[in-house]
Amino acid sequence: MSKTYQNILSNTNFNPPYEWLQIKTIDMHTGGEPLRVIVNGFPELKGNSVLEYRKYCKENFDHLRTTLMFEPRGHADMYGCILLPPNDSEGDFGILFLHNEGYSTMCGHAIIAISTLAVEMKWIDVKEGDNIIKIDAPCGRITSFANVKDEKIKGVRFHCVPSFVVGLDRTVEIEGLGTIKYDLAYGGAFYAYVDMAKNNFNFDLSANSYRELINQGMKIKQAVMNADKEILHPFEDDLSFLYGTIFIDNNKQPSGADSKNICIFAEGEVDRCPTGSGVSGRLAVHKLRNEIDFGETMTIESITGSVFKGSVISEENYGSFKAVIPQVEGTAHIIGMQTFVIDPNDPMKNGFILR
Repeated sequence: MSKTYQNILSNTNFNPPYEWLQIKTIDMHTGGEPLRVIVNGFPELKGNSVLEYRKYCKENFDHLRTTLMFEPRGHADMYGCILLPPNDSEGDFGILFLHNEGYSTMCGHAIIAISTLAVEMKWIDVKEGDNIIKIDAPCGRITSFANVKDEKIKGVRFHCVPSFVVGLDRTVEIEGLGTIKYDLAYGGAFYAYVDMAKNNFNFDLSANSYRELINQGMKIKQAVMNADKEILHPFEDDLSFLYGTIFIDNNKQPSGADSKNICIFAEGEVDRCPTGSGVSGRLAVHKLRNEIDFGETMTIESITGSVFKGSVISEENYGSFKAVIPQVEGTAHIIGMQTFVIDPNDPMKNGFILR
């Protein structure tokens, strides 16, 4: 055995210089959609609420978002979160979502993942059955239920914020696509829901259409943003923007799922899971159309074949809207632990994206 190889075997730890920033993460996925949970090393954020922390991070540490989400540490479809204090003493913790475009207002797959991690890390007092966790997201408080059986987590369901429909069967003209019919709804974020059966597309919702889904999804998003003046949250201006386009196939899937979702969000990201906030908005649409009732469950499949279960828990008035409280259920898994180091002399320390 060579001396060099012996040195390799005996020395596998790198100790960075003191001036290098170190950020520790736990990486997870929910239905194939990544979540990079930042657990240590991120500078302290100032504020008194998650929305204030979000603003402070955007104004002061946005370069660290790109550092951790962009290449070479991440990729165009990376997603992450920062854990924060709750908005008040009734909450367990706050959460800030990160992606390739900025900071989203709600993320169901992250809620499922972080609830799973809270159990696995014993951040909460874990018991058999449902463990209730109150999480403050930018859109409001989310209540999750992490189900534990025989000391193992079996899945997570969460109750989203009030979700509502702004309009059904709206239309927008798009060059190259013609007239596109969509529903506009909110499930913690605003989405344009595009039913494949109501529009004549030359692509489907399979992985083979990945690039076309991105291209057309972004065209639709931009056109709706320009044309629709009702993308307005009833209480928070910071929540009043279109997050993405969701293509829907309402037919029974070969897997047995009731329907399929493909969400194109942020700057052309493709959600690998069925999209928790997107399912929440969909449930509001289906309830308004009398296509789902209390006590009924629908299963929605993603581009990877992963499935979320959705149901409607209750209805309530929310500003001028009649909103529903949706429940979304899924599973998440831990896939690794990382310590990222940032060399101040690295010309690509803040990341880049080629796509």
